[in-house]
Amino acid sequence: MLSLVASTNPDRVSYFPAIVKKHGLPMTYWFDQMKEIADWKYPEQIAYLRENHGFSQAHANALVLYSRGSKSARRCNSIEEYLAPFDATKCATVTSIFKAITTKYPKMELVIAWNQPMLKFDGQYIFGLSVHTKHILLAPISSEVLQQFLPRLASYDTNKKTFKVPVDWKADVKLLRDMAAARLAELPGK
Repeated sequence: MLSLVASTNPDRVSYFPAIVKKHGLPMTYWFDQMKEIADWKYPEQIAYLRENHGFSQAHANALVLYSRGSKSARRCNSIEEYLAPFDATKCATVTSIFKAITTKYPKMELVIAWNQPMLKFDGQYIFGLSVHTKHILLAPISSEVLQQFLPRLASYDTNKKTFKVPVDWKADVKLLRDMAAARLAELPGK
């Protein structure tokens, strides 16, 4: 079984000590401020905090979203939770993609980062993906790795750091393992 570890603390509350320290006011003050502008749109609330109170984007985002009821940036905690909304075809494709890589590299960990499943090795991201309505977007994390494999990706739509495969893609095991090997080769000391 692939292991899952959290990448960072996704709780909006984790920003509150830094907000208090930077601005010198308790969170109750900021909650009161948010109550006064509760009917404003998200961008207006962010702008208010940034322009009138000197908030950074990250701090403003944490406070605004917390005030709107979002206590965490994390939408899922496991690969099972990530895959739950998708049909059997998409789930099977995702499973086969990660299996192709982890069979060759069993020490890789499957983690949820940026609300997407990612493979990590020795603390470094190696490969990730995201499931969409009509395709699955694969990311070998490195634009250099993607550039290196462009000849083998000629039949796929590619972007700067990703390429698209159909939701019913039969995983190209050799391609996936070769990309993972190329990404691992980029890591210091490897």
